Amino acid sequence: MQQAGHMAATYEANRSICKYVHSTSRGHEAIQIATGMQLQSWDYACPYYRDDSMLLAMGFTPYELMLQLLAKRDDPASGGRSYYSHPSSLDPEKPIIPHQSSATGMQVVPATGMAQGIRYLEKAGSPLLKTGPKGELPVVLCSLGDGSVTEGEVSEAWQSAILWELPVIYLVQDNEWGISASSEETRVMDAYEYAAGFKGLERMRVDGSNFEECFHAMGAAISYVRQERKPMLVHACVPLLGHHTSGVRKEWYRTEQDLALHGEKDPLPRLRQRLLEIGVEEKDLLAIESDTSKYINLEFDRAKEAFEPTADTVADHIFAPAAVTVEKGNRMPANGNKVMMVDAALHAVEEILHEFPEAIFFGQDVGRRLGGVFREAATLAEKFGDNRVYNTAIQEAYIVGSTAGLSAVGVKPIVEIQFADYLYPGFNQLVTEISKSCYLSNGKFPIQTLIRVPIGAYGGGGPYHSGSVESTLLTIKGIKVVYPSNAADMKGLMKAAFLDPNPVVMLEHKGLYWSKVPGTQGAITVEPDADYVLPLGKGRVVQQAHPRDVKKGDTVCIITYGMGVYWAQAAAAQFPGQIEIIDLRTLFPLDEELIYATVKKHGKCLVLTEEQLNNSFTQALAGRIQRACFKSLDAPVFTLGALDLPAVPINLILENAMLPNPAKVAAAIEELLSY
Repeated sequence: MQQAGHMAATYEANRSICKYVHSTSRGHEAIQIATGMQLQSWDYACPYYRDDSMLLAMGFTPYELMLQLLAKRDDPASGGRSYYSHPSSLDPEKPIIPHQSSATGMQVVPATGMAQGIRYLEKAGSPLLKTGPKGELPVVLCSLGDGSVTEGEVSEAWQSAILWELPVIYLVQDNEWGISASSEETRVMDAYEYAAGFKGLERMRVDGSNFEECFHAMGAAISYVRQERKPMLVHACVPLLGHHTSGVRKEWYRTEQDLALHGEKDPLPRLRQRLLEIGVEEKDLLAIESDTSKYINLEFDRAKEAFEPTADTVADHIFAPAAVTVEKGNRMPANGNKVMMVDAALHAVEEILHEFPEAIFFGQDVGRRLGGVFREAATLAEKFGDNRVYNTAIQEAYIVGSTAGLSAVGVKPIVEIQFADYLYPGFNQLVTEISKSCYLSNGKFPIQTLIRVPIGAYGGGGPYHSGSVESTLLTIKGIKVVYPSNAADMKGLMKAAFLDPNPVVMLEHKGLYWSKVPGTQGAITVEPDADYVLPLGKGRVVQQAHPRDVKKGDTVCIITYGMGVYWAQAAAAQFPGQIEIIDLRTLFPLDEELIYATVKKHGKCLVLTEEQLNNSFTQALAGRIQRACFKSLDAPVFTLGALDLPAVPINLILENAMLPNPAKVAAAIEELLSY
């Protein structure tokens, strides 16, 4: 406690040096230290940005925390990339802590995902399960402020934890403030009262400024969860003695009376008095105080002098190295059977589940009985059991975000969002937690997850089942996006995406699943062998122009993907020998080498998409082509996509009017050839 107090005071006294925004645990020390002392090295933890006392109690040194405070090169959590008290750790002597974000309440979903993974490993008898020296089972500690409990994703996580009986403790530290908003302004009940509505969630209250009470309470909570394998909430009432952050200072919005009231509950003098009562000598306490002050000053001086990161490391650890870098296996087995895309995907997942016992597959309606609304998971639950293939509630944020926690414990999740239009509730987790984890943990916690998303319009699916979301996804840095257009690519890309140690979103056009759309029979291919993998970031030449026409300068290349491949092929039939078609297959990473070489070869280019065109990935790609290939272009780079409407209308006449089609593609080709 003295260390935490002196650290906070030192930071405050050196504001010009401690220039990066930070929070400290002043007032929260008792509950945090009581928690950190009792977590074991085989446990998992998700602290939040005010938990520096908890980190000290876990064994992190003041110097290590100061390196992060000052964003130094050797900051063990993030290498100078993230804020103070945003840990990530694989230290075998401490609980495992994956990347922690600043978004309040968002850590509850990944933390619950860790507990979900632990329960799976337990039931499977997996050697990946970490246990204590006597076989003690791990627990997950998720720390959060009471103000964040109002986030909807907290509710999603609690529902899942109770339903699946997961070993997770939700420690809610309630200081009655959410930045400048008081509890009276923002809630009708505290977390303890709110949790009463979650049937099956055990809960307790504790005076978070009384160390003894906290120690016994957290010991009981950890013991309960470790033994019973069920979730529990601990609500700790604590004073807020510091600023919300160094940049949002308490005197700006708190009264003298409020500060005095909180000051009366300071856990540090309360612990000091209790130690005197039980016989600790005054001189010993004075020695601790004096020695700690000197120690913290020395460590702060050391941290100030530590090396800064160098600019050449700024792009390190965006991704972990890909597992599949070359195409391998038999794409066209001699006696292979032709399959539709939906079956290629189903077989790929089945083969993955056979080969990797740590792999699981879940989402809405993918479990037993239905096997996916497109039958893309048919029979999998029957073959592998409800423990590995199962339904979730309607909670896209949990489906997406839990994969961060699952990956951290060694489980390899495949999850599905039922339609692309419903991916948006999961964007919070995708942006805040998943995409940033590898980079902000300095490479320690890449997130291996495969997120399947049926996408696209056909047959009157209507405004909430037909949307395209690739441009929105592609604004997120730190994820990969693939978009196959045929069964062979579907299987090879799905295998590579699963094996990739990074997050991959796989967009699967539902109009190509069964090739019901006229002109899409080419999506049905011979099924590759089980060992076939196709590296992400490699495009494919679907159709070549005739060398004679290329030499005459009378050709056009079409850069496209998904349904665009078939619109392009249909239109190209009107221009024999004059059209070369590139199927991107992966939208990020992008095969720029193939794109630019093809454009330079022809001098005329059409970039074709199903998406609404304005401000899209397609327009951005056209701009890049224009810059990279300017000297080789004989015409502007053309783009063609859907009309810029807010949604895909359900009426078939209106749907067809909105979308590209072969006639529209042919008109664009005609115009390009006229240059």
